[in-house]
Order: sequence, then structure tokens, then C-alpha cells
Amino acid sequence: MALITNGISRNGIAVFSGGTAANSLVDVFELVREANQSTLAYIIPVSDNGGSSSELIRVFGGPGIGDVRSRLVRLIPENGEEATAIKHFFNHRLPRSYVPARSEWLDIVESTHPLWTGISSPKKELIRSILNSINVEMLKRIRPTSRFDFSGASIGNLFLTGGRLFTGSFEAAIYLLSSVCGVPPSISVLPVLNTNFAHHIAAGLANGTVITGQNSISHPSVPTAAVPVEPMSPSLRSKREAEEREKTEDANGPGTLPSLRKPALVFSKEDEEDLPARIKRLWYINPYGQQITIPANPRVLEALGSASCIIYSIGSLFTSIIPSLILGGVGEAVSSTTIKRKILILNGTIDRETGPLATPFTAMDFVAAIANACCESRHLSRTTPANYWLYVSHVVYLDTPTSPRIDRDAFNALGIETMRIYGRKGEESTSPRYDAKALTQALEAIIGRKDTKGGPTRRNTLIG
Repeated sequence: MALITNGISRNGIAVFSGGTAANSLVDVFELVREANQSTLAYIIPVSDNGGSSSELIRVFGGPGIGDVRSRLVRLIPENGEEATAIKHFFNHRLPRSYVPARSEWLDIVESTHPLWTGISSPKKELIRSILNSINVEMLKRIRPTSRFDFSGASIGNLFLTGGRLFTGSFEAAIYLLSSVCGVPPSISVLPVLNTNFAHHIAAGLANGTVITGQNSISHPSVPTAAVPVEPMSPSLRSKREAEEREKTEDANGPGTLPSLRKPALVFSKEDEEDLPARIKRLWYINPYGQQITIPANPRVLEALGSASCIIYSIGSLFTSIIPSLILGGVGEAVSSTTIKRKILILNGTIDRETGPLATPFTAMDFVAAIANACCESRHLSRTTPANYWLYVSHVVYLDTPTSPRIDRDAFNALGIETMRIYGRKGEESTSPRYDAKALTQALEAIIGRKDTKGGPTRRNTLIG
């Protein structure tokens, strides 16, 4: 039976996550959902302004949609040839060079590309109508100083943007893509903001430095353009690019921060420089760099209000998890004492956001960042360790040399349970990742599972 509190049925699992990293755990979350006979809501940030999303934002405005598209396509059931073809279609990226990318795009919208093979006629014509719609919007926006750069563009991202522009609603576009992909009705993908505008974040470092834009925080990009750049000194090129950006007629208003306007089509997650100091705080900004306060998507608050369990998934702490937690209403919902299980799945390694490597984040630092972000949402001052349990009840972690250091005694003293599991064999010291079976068992031990014969729910005895 579902948990009933104050007349509200709580039988849902809410997962805070970003895109790529958490996609590897989708099958785990589905197994836990099935075992618990519950609904599952993925809460996804929309502040990404790097990669192909940066070009869509530059030309059309709107939120960063890459993580939403990535999750929807990952959720396509593997139940036939057409499902495989649709997954391949929406995951496809155009070539990295402008001319061949534009040529391939025209083949797709004209229905001559082999990507269409295996997709039924009704779905094909529905998809193509949306792609043709955004193609017309591209033509409308061509200016002497600006044109859409197709380089590396994701077809799924173009479809979502086309759907948003056609319907005027981001959530309508998500519903359309969910329907085409056949995402089960028990699973929802919720953007943490339901918006037609771009929303950006800024990070304040411990040394007083402020970094604007998610891409600059997480993995700075190599500037790119649809036309070649003439050889010149770096300083002169930077000045020239800034001048050209101010002349460019696109979706950015005059005076928009240069860091939010620069092209960011190319980046590497492998070759990242350390931040000069730890990230201390994250907040949302308007295009001019001023801090703003925003309420969360009402559907996100509804999902949290009906959740019996919250999971903070693996991924970038400050750009995949924290942007969702600091929004208005989220901290209050998460802190509810009627939600007994609030599980942090700790990253297997330290990244750019949780360094620098000289002073890497510990497991307690991860929990503190989550707790303080929720306090930010509630307009409260940073909390003390004694209150961390309000936001995190369990920490699941890998026991590897590269994992954040964890002090189990310190967590136990705060009333936070810890559960150690082992990663995939042979990857412990190189690229540690969770073993799907072990993680599924760990989550079921914490959350419990329904007896398929209708008997009582089995719970981890540590919960009580």
C-alpha cells in the first residue's frame, strides 16, 4: 500500500539528475520502481549552455534541453525494430563541420536520409513536420551577421526545440517526444523549470571568483563558429570576437554577458583544468549577470509532494543536482519529514566541480552542498551538520581509491546511514562505476519492495 500522509498518497520515487552520467543508472531505477510498484519522476536541470544546446539558445532562445532529450531517448523501451530506429534517430548528431552538417540536415528534412529506415510512416511524417517547422524558423532568422550552425547538432534537440516553438510550450514538446518515444506512463521526465526562456547559473568560489554560465563552470569550451576565423593573435581575436558578437543579431539581448553569448559547440570532459578554488555557492542569474530568484516547475513540486523516496543521482554535483535544489519550493519539499528516504548515490570520482585535487570534496562535503542548496531554496542561512539528516538520510558509495573520502562514524553520529557497495570488476582503480545488480539490491534494501503476492512491504531493518 502507498504511504498516506495528510491525505496525500506517497508512492513515488523522485530522482534528481543530469544527463550523461545518470543515464547509466536508468535500468537500475526502473528495476527499483517495478519492485516498489511506484511512479518514477526524473527532475532535470535546464541551465546547460554548452555543446549544441548553446547554438539553439543563441538563435532561438529557450532553456538548455540536452539533458531532457538525453533522458527521454534513453527511456525508449527496447521492444522492436522501430523503437531501435527511433532511438538511433533522436540520438544522431550531424557532422562536426558546417558544410557537411547542413547537407545532411537537408537530407533528413527532405526524407531521403537512411536514418528514416525502420520508422513507420505516421511517426515519420509527424517527426518530419516538426523538423520542417524548425527549418523554416532557421530561414526566418538568417541575418548577414548570423546563421544557425549545424555543426554537431543533435536531431533530438532540434525536434524538442521545434516542438517548443510550434506549440509555444516546453512541456508540450516534451509530451510530444515522450509519446513518439513510447516512454511508459509511470515514468515522467520533468524539467525543473517550465520555461520558454534561457536560464543561466553562476558559481561563487571560495577565493571570491565568480564564474558565469554552466559550461564555464563544468567544462569550458573551445570557441567555434560557422565560418573560419582568420589567423591573428589571441588578444586581438578575443577583441574581434567580442565586437562581432555585439553586432550579431540573435536571441541574446544587447548587453548580455559575453560569457553567455560566446559559441560553445566544442568542449572536452577529459582535458579539464582545476578550478582555482572550491565552489562555495551556486545561484541563477539573468543575462546581465544579476542574481535572480525563480520558483520551480509546479509539476516538480507535485512529484516531490507525492514522493516516498528521493534519490540524488551520480553526475556533476554543482551543475546537475544543485541547480534543481536551489529553486523556490524545492528545499521545503525535500525537507519534509514525511519523506523518510533521501538517498545520495555518491560519485565514484572527483571531477572539476568537486576539486581542486589538492582539497577534494569528501562525502560530507557532498551532503553539505545538498543541504545548503536546499536551505538557499528556503531562504535560510547555511545549515549545520546536525540538520543534514533533513535532506540526506542515506549515502551509497563505492569503495575505491578515487572515490570521495567517507567518514562512516561521522555520518552515523548525524543519523545518516551509509552503505558501501563494490563497482564493476576490473574498473575499481581506473574508471570506477556502479555494478547495476549491486546498486539495485542496495536501493531495494533501503527503499523496500512490494511483495508480489500482496503481502507486507519488506524494508531494510536499519530503517526501523
